[in-house]
Amino acid sequence: MGEAWSRQLVRAVPATSVGVAFLRFLGGGFRCLQGLDLADAVVVVLLLSGVGLSAWRRLSREGEPTAREEVELGAGLLASAYVVVCVGGAALWPIVCLLMASLVAFSGRTAGFVLLAVALSFDGISTLAQPAGGVSAFAAHAAFLALFSALYHLVLSARLVLARKAETDAVKNRLREVEERARSFRLVNSGVSPRAAGEKEEEKWLLASVKEVERAVGAALEIAELTLRTQTCAAYLLSEDGRHLRMQDCRSGVDRVCREPLAAGEGVLAGVLKSGAPLRLQGRSLRIPWYEADGSQPSSALLVPIREPSGGVRGVLVADRAEEKAFSPEDERVLTAVAGEVSRAIEGERVMALIRKGKDEKDRFYRALEEMNRAGSPDEVFHAVLEGVRQLAPVDFLAVTLVSEEDGKRAHKVVRTSGVTPGGRALVGRSFADNTGLVSNVVRYGAALPGRDVRDMDRQVIFDEESEIRGLAGLKIFPLLASDRILGTLVAGSRRRGVLDPDVLRMLEVMALQAGQAVLRAQLFEQMERMATTDGLTGLLNHRTFQQRADDILAHSRRYGRRASLILTDIDHFKSVNDTHGHPMGDQVLKGVARVVREQARDTDVVARYGGEEFAIVMPETDARGALIIAERIRQAVMAQVFQTDSGPLKVTLSLGIATTPDHAADKQGLVDLADQCLYFAKRHGRNQAVTVDRMQAGNGALHAAG
Repeated sequence: MGEAWSRQLVRAVPATSVGVAFLRFLGGGFRCLQGLDLADAVVVVLLLSGVGLSAWRRLSREGEPTAREEVELGAGLLASAYVVVCVGGAALWPIVCLLMASLVAFSGRTAGFVLLAVALSFDGISTLAQPAGGVSAFAAHAAFLALFSALYHLVLSARLVLARKAETDAVKNRLREVEERARSFRLVNSGVSPRAAGEKEEEKWLLASVKEVERAVGAALEIAELTLRTQTCAAYLLSEDGRHLRMQDCRSGVDRVCREPLAAGEGVLAGVLKSGAPLRLQGRSLRIPWYEADGSQPSSALLVPIREPSGGVRGVLVADRAEEKAFSPEDERVLTAVAGEVSRAIEGERVMALIRKGKDEKDRFYRALEEMNRAGSPDEVFHAVLEGVRQLAPVDFLAVTLVSEEDGKRAHKVVRTSGVTPGGRALVGRSFADNTGLVSNVVRYGAALPGRDVRDMDRQVIFDEESEIRGLAGLKIFPLLASDRILGTLVAGSRRRGVLDPDVLRMLEVMALQAGQAVLRAQLFEQMERMATTDGLTGLLNHRTFQQRADDILAHSRRYGRRASLILTDIDHFKSVNDTHGHPMGDQVLKGVARVVREQARDTDVVARYGGEEFAIVMPETDARGALIIAERIRQAVMAQVFQTDSGPLKVTLSLGIATTPDHAADKQGLVDLADQCLYFAKRHGRNQAVTVDRMQAGNGALHAAG
């Protein structure tokens, strides 16, 4: 306990020292050097102790200092500076400006504002107390302090922004260089970004692979340089398009080696690339392309191809000598062996890259399938499908469509998209009839399309004529199959070539098959849930679900002191409809009235079939007056509805009873009883009307008075 108190006392020293110094300034202390007394000396010692403790705590603490630590140290330094200024004279005041600028530059924004307020407080006391001081002098000091602080803060912020930008650019340039080298080593496919998915991991892996290849190439060149005693020894690899040779590494004793890409179709390099055979050159008149035009030309040179395991030529390993000593067949065998080591190092990393890529793709593939199979609703399935495809391939456009048939006509609907859209318009929710577009044909034939390169197609009509998407270099549409049914399609497109390679297409095909099964399961689950919660005839909530939803709404109403209303309705003379026109017509009337009630109620209202020809509506956040307005709207809409029967048009009316909590009842049963009483009051007094509890009570009172 005592230890904790002592720590707290020591922790309070910096802030206490600044407060004591401020009070001493208010009391007239530190006015001149000759006027210093014992109290001033004690305050100075306390102030220096506080600054020392703050500095020690900041230096001994790991990580960034807190705002409190910044304020404690800065305030102590400012108080000490004002002591110096007051004792030494106003000529020393610029010290405060420089100190304030430094503190603001290296402190957080919040701490900077607090320190500025501290400085202005000390400045106000010291300036206004001086005979030559005054409001104008204090205003000038305040302006200078604010200006210095703002300028230093802005300058430092600008420098930090520029430094961060330079660092980011340097990282991007390094990554771009690494990717370029990786493509030269064939560690990544042409046209496909290696950072398409799992960027950080891919960057680390790619950097490590490139460094490993560079280390192997460098070691091989050192061996060749020492063994053959060369002036220059360098490795050149073909670019992606095969038009240039890029220097990967070089060991040379001269400075005039050309490090720019060399043309692969000209000179002695082209001869080695085409013939695939080593080449030895001798003579002072040699024109070696890997030296600058005015550079030192060697007397002899040796060029050997860097072969791929398949037999093709990947690059050229070159070596030359300044002295007139020709390369021997033994030298040629040595350099050929070195070239073989370079090729094996590159091929080894490429194989490792393929293994890693395959493993990562499988991991992403299985995770995508797992997420999709875990989805419980169709919308969750669609989201999981698009996320999974994005993990497998850097596509630019994705869409999921569903197909439906009504009255023998097939229709399609876009339910989820990702990426580019035509003309910036949203595609989600767009429906289109069966046509000659790719989506319709995939559903019609049950096969993935297109079967040829999308660039060979005259037009890319994916959905319909109005939803054309241009600029795709790769496109594939897969059917969503479930048993013998086609539920819709998965559309994947890319603006870059090579993204949808055969391996990716195989995974997407399996994804589409699994997606079809997942969509079917989700639809069946949704259908079962709907059957369990809704009335089969009217499509409204059933009685059991209504009770649960009503409990939730009334509990919310009681907790937050809000009103909620209940409307019970009954179709007038419904028995006569069944007796006169038959039960099938009665079912049509029930469905028609239910549709009207659902359409006229608000989205937040809970509408249910209460039983027989009765309907119930629970209305959250609604008083009796608001419920009456909705009830009248429903009553009039039902009254305007016309049902066609064999004996002519038929119209029905509704009677409605309304009760509100907590005005009329505190619990659900009381609310239901009162609404039911209002309903039967409406039936007994003419039907085709909406009755609230207040009106029912007023009517009963009038009848009682008349009786």
